[in-house]
Amino acid sequence: MATLGERMSVSPALRDLLLEIGDQRTPHAVLSTVTKRVAEQEHVALARTWLMRPGDICPRCPMRAECSDRTRCLHLVASTGRPAKEEPSSWDRLDGRFTRFPIGVRKVGRIGATGECIAVRNIDEDSTWIADSDWARREGILGFTGQPLIFKGEVFGVVAVFTRATLTQHCLDWLRTIADLAAASIANARAFEKIESLRSQLELENEYLREEVSEARAFGDIIGQSPALRNIVQQIELVAPTDASVLILGESGTGKELVAQEIHRRSQRGARALVRVNCASVPRELYESEFFGHVKGAFTGAVRDRAGRFELAHGGTLFLDEVGEIPLELQSKLLRVLQEGTYERVGDDKTRDVDARVVAATNRDLKTEVEAGRFRQDLYYRLNVFPIDVPPLRKRKEDIPLLAREFLRQAARRFNVPGRELAQGNLMALQAYEWPGNVRELMNVIERAVITSRSKALRIELPQASKSQRAGPAPSEDTTIVPHAEIKRIEKENTLAALNRTEWRVHGPGGAAELLGMRPTTLASRIKRMGLRPPGAGGA
Repeated sequence: MATLGERMSVSPALRDLLLEIGDQRTPHAVLSTVTKRVAEQEHVALARTWLMRPGDICPRCPMRAECSDRTRCLHLVASTGRPAKEEPSSWDRLDGRFTRFPIGVRKVGRIGATGECIAVRNIDEDSTWIADSDWARREGILGFTGQPLIFKGEVFGVVAVFTRATLTQHCLDWLRTIADLAAASIANARAFEKIESLRSQLELENEYLREEVSEARAFGDIIGQSPALRNIVQQIELVAPTDASVLILGESGTGKELVAQEIHRRSQRGARALVRVNCASVPRELYESEFFGHVKGAFTGAVRDRAGRFELAHGGTLFLDEVGEIPLELQSKLLRVLQEGTYERVGDDKTRDVDARVVAATNRDLKTEVEAGRFRQDLYYRLNVFPIDVPPLRKRKEDIPLLAREFLRQAARRFNVPGRELAQGNLMALQAYEWPGNVRELMNVIERAVITSRSKALRIELPQASKSQRAGPAPSEDTTIVPHAEIKRIEKENTLAALNRTEWRVHGPGGAAELLGMRPTTLASRIKRMGLRPPGAGGA
């Protein structure tokens, strides 16, 4: 009768196995293939494979008393064989006494600890290796070998084979070759999984960024030189290098998202994604899915697995815009992920870890919301580690000229209308306005002016002030009243100064009309009304 080694050496299935192993793309697929094909050999009774993984069932593990290192152990991931007689339980099951092996415990654990194979050619030579001698006798087991799955000095796992024939050296050499190839394939599969994970993460981030770009109304970089803005920049420089949570406060349109972007850009996470959630636009029933993701079938319409914003922001920054809009009953789940760094997708019981810095923003007074019972106090304190209050535009009017020129440059390029210019009169009008919509409103006004202006001179149309703004504050007794005649004199001198500076050129680029921020026809009417004449033309 041929020995097991001879039979294995001529088996076409075994020859094809080496190629089949290399085609697998996951460690589980590699080990399942190895176990199944080895077990198909005629004299193999049972083949099993364990993979090195973190300890997970330590409290209920049957070998916990023998385990000295509960950080990792050998997990049974594949098992198949042919019992001599029909048994109540299948040998394909992955539970039972030997579902885990502590490192260094018994023969499989020793192989995992030392990286050295164990081979017993015949049970008659050494029966101490077998854990259940009755089972071995009943099944006609004659030989056993345990081969480490080792690659570049790292033990990935153990493959064990129980045979009903005496093991030959040729058989052991073949099994060693298979184990070595399996270990290399596991290393490749893990690398492939890592690449796939990174590719998937990149696709998710790119998809998210495409969504953001389509919705973006960015203000550009932080622009301005006012003391209020310099104070903001100083605060950003202090907190950005840390991982502290930041709460950005301010009215709508002040540029809170810009501050969040700058914090992220200057942080150690700047190379990873800044993921934004507009909490005010998320439907109440979709908050959990938006934040944490969901699995296929978790609810009606969940046709595929979807990563949440926390998962997208792993390693980067999550920006919770309008955080005060999160429903009270969902705030506890947000608090948990901030405190513990763990969450579950909707419809999934797998706990996932996340490492994301949280920057939040709101135009609400969260202290008042806490007092009114509409916002959790513990969540408020968790978010408010480092508050930054962004001032409204009316409190930094000296920044308006810089902002207006930058928005003009952006709009002219975007709308393909170059050559538009802001006159001094435009800037004076912009600085006199109170800007209830802040920087966003200023950007909209400039864009509208670029679109509607027919010449290079911009026609700035400011929204009508509210009744309270038109009325303004009640004049005090110290307010200086300027007579109408004095106002007319100043207007005439200002017009004459513009005409002299432009050598009385009313029309065209750089003309007096553009300098004064009015139409040439309007300026011509004013010149006639005021009786102005060029030098040497006689009369004034």
